[in-house]
Amino acid sequence: MLDANFIRDNLDAVKANTKNRNAKADVDAVVRLDAERKSIQKQADETKAKQNELSKSFQKTPKEQQAALREEVSKLKEQVTGFDAKLKEVEEALRAAILPIPNMTHPGAPVGSDPTANVVVNKVGEPTKFDFKPKDHVELVEALDLADFEAGVKVAGAKFYFLKNEAVLLELALVQYAMQKLVKHGFTPIITPDLAKVDVLEGIGFAPRDNAETRQVYTIADSDLCLIATAEITLGGMHRDEILDEAKLPLKYVGLSHCFRTEAGAAGRDTRGLYRVHQFTKVEMFAFCTPEQSDALHEDIRKIEEEIFTGLGLPFHVIDTCTGDLGGPAYRKYDLEAWMPGRGPDKSGEYGEVTSTSNCTDYQSRRLNIRYRPSGQKGTKFVHTLNGTAVACTRAMIAILENYQQADGTVIVPEVLRPWVGKDVITAK
Repeated sequence: MLDANFIRDNLDAVKANTKNRNAKADVDAVVRLDAERKSIQKQADETKAKQNELSKSFQKTPKEQQAALREEVSKLKEQVTGFDAKLKEVEEALRAAILPIPNMTHPGAPVGSDPTANVVVNKVGEPTKFDFKPKDHVELVEALDLADFEAGVKVAGAKFYFLKNEAVLLELALVQYAMQKLVKHGFTPIITPDLAKVDVLEGIGFAPRDNAETRQVYTIADSDLCLIATAEITLGGMHRDEILDEAKLPLKYVGLSHCFRTEAGAAGRDTRGLYRVHQFTKVEMFAFCTPEQSDALHEDIRKIEEEIFTGLGLPFHVIDTCTGDLGGPAYRKYDLEAWMPGRGPDKSGEYGEVTSTSNCTDYQSRRLNIRYRPSGQKGTKFVHTLNGTAVACTRAMIAILENYQQADGTVIVPEVLRPWVGKDVITAK
């Protein structure tokens, strides 16, 4: 979240940024509530000082005046209690007003209200061409017996599925491929919990207390836990309320987890097959660093994502995401979209998002109270946090199946995955 003082001192810029990012937030309420908080705090401090002063003078006060003095101290104590209660109420209202305000935006990010304003910053390969009518991934999955959607519905409901046969091996191969590449880049491998506390989700920027019709995460009844939507949540929460050693920054983690999403309001053609599902496996990058390191580290994470999908031999482009499509925590975000030949209203092919990487500056660390102590300086500063998808297995699998399909209905396995899949070609059973 943004600092209240920053909001007050940069009110016009924060308002303009909030508008550019299509966010619903009452910025003026933050200024009003912050002023009220300071006023109450001042009154509370003055009253406490007066109470302490009178208490210290008690022994020197004549006995006939002590009863009156005791009564006056008691009244001051009641006033302090009232001020403290009011201060807590205003601080809670202030935090609630600040939370919906999005992060500020990188000056290089394109300004626009919807994805049409996104800018392509890199392109690798050309859309795959076929000398036959290609199938989409759902047709390929069914023909090659790689998943069972009907069983998923019977067991867990719509948008759940069973992976089968080589699809299982492909997912495990993608995890191994991404993990080994990230370890070589200096990331520490982590397997995270699939659950996290509500306040950790809120610290990362999710809103698990939203209305059930708009909530994007599953909450666990009779608890303060939620199923995580991404390992960004658990990795980001690892160092909550800690002061990190500057000499060890950046801390770079690569986490493996299942991801659970309600996909509320996500009805449409994107829901077909494996593209938009309630559960999937993901390998996620996360980093804690100093403010001076974050821009360069963001570019490094983006290059790693490009390296992973270049290694898979898939055509893709990278977009610099516009302000209206950024999401609250991101200062800047790049999306990598792979070419999917079976995607689109007429199945003529479209680019589909497979990874993203965001620099969240100190937006998340303020909420989670994660700091570092700069060498040679007094006090502490908030770290910057960054995240990036290495591989979201289901979407990567869609791109592999559709781009590597052959005229005879088989699918070639990308060379880098063959050691784990154990074969070069996936054929019908």
